[in-house]
Amino acid sequence: MPLLVATLQTPIGPLEVVTKGGVLCGITFEGRGASTRAWMEKRFGEIGIEVHDSLGEVTERIAAYFAGDVRAIDALPVDTGGTTFQCRVWEALRKIQPGTTATYGDVAKMIWREKSARPVGMATGRNPIPIVIPCHRVVAADGTLGGYSGGIERKKWLLSHEQGQGELGG
Repeated sequence: MPLLVATLQTPIGPLEVVTKGGVLCGITFEGRGASTRAWMEKRFGEIGIEVHDSLGEVTERIAAYFAGDVRAIDALPVDTGGTTFQCRVWEALRKIQPGTTATYGDVAKMIWREKSARPVGMATGRNPIPIVIPCHRVVAADGTLGGYSGGIERKKWLLSHEQGQGELGG
């Protein structure tokens, strides 16, 4: 079964959205497409890719999120791959409510691994489906934003957007 790919124009730049069998399995920020392909090939082996203008409900819900319905992506089915630990972290990230943040330590507690803040951070950094699996909602213990695969400006924008104030650069 081929992977279906569509590019979605958003206020934070183009996103490459990848599905397999109608299930979301990847989102990549502009300029990171090569890393998505490498991740997908590692996960699925040799892959066929079909480019589409839209991926139906998946891209419609992501577009609705950017249009202001920050809960539109909550129930999107995802297929992340990853280790058991990574999957537990990514599931926990989906429980962080829009407009709020949690620390890596908070996420470690959510998965009953209180002393695993650093491995949680590593798993968060390997999230294949940013935004839908909201790793942008995770901050350092001192409240600073820390890193983000899409860049700190995008992380700031996403957090601001979820609080009803999304303006890029603002």
